[in-house]
Amino acid sequence: MINTKIKPFSATAFKNGEFVDITEQDVLGKWAVFFFYPADFTFVCPTELGDLADHYAELQSRGVEVYSVSTDTHFTHKAWHDSSDTIGKINYYMVGDQTGNITNNFGVMREGQGLADRATFLIDPEGVIQAMEITAEGIGRDAEDLLRKVKAAQYVASHPGEVCPAKWKEGEQTLAPSLDLVGKI
Repeated sequence: MINTKIKPFSATAFKNGEFVDITEQDVLGKWAVFFFYPADFTFVCPTELGDLADHYAELQSRGVEVYSVSTDTHFTHKAWHDSSDTIGKINYYMVGDQTGNITNNFGVMREGQGLADRATFLIDPEGVIQAMEITAEGIGRDAEDLLRKVKAAQYVASHPGEVCPAKWKEGEQTLAPSLDLVGKI
């Protein structure tokens, strides 16, 4: 999936109290996070979505749009948003993928269940997947680590010839791969 372009899709999302239609064309031209989760009104999912909501303003300041996706409908997303304090603070897109088209496009549909895996994809402005993470059902994701990956991907994109080492944080030293570094790290 890494370095592949996102596939065409169309869906309806709940965002800022409204239903909005979106396609892959809406994603192009900016950085994007697709944040798949199994289902609304569950246990780990609201903790992850709430954590992501707490970091949404910083992601937005970096030019990143967030699309949370489950196979629930956009109507269910609205009902969850209206009934949960945690989900009520979400200002990013809550995409309804009841056909499973988007979930299948990203290869994260649980076979025979009609539910998405816990999966995160970071997509660059050209629509190319730069990072991904998939975890098991009981393992929640961390928006702080996602933000670190966003910063690293944006740094590498704007600094050709440099790479970010393990645990890299914004402002820290990067590496310039060369023959001189082989066997010296």
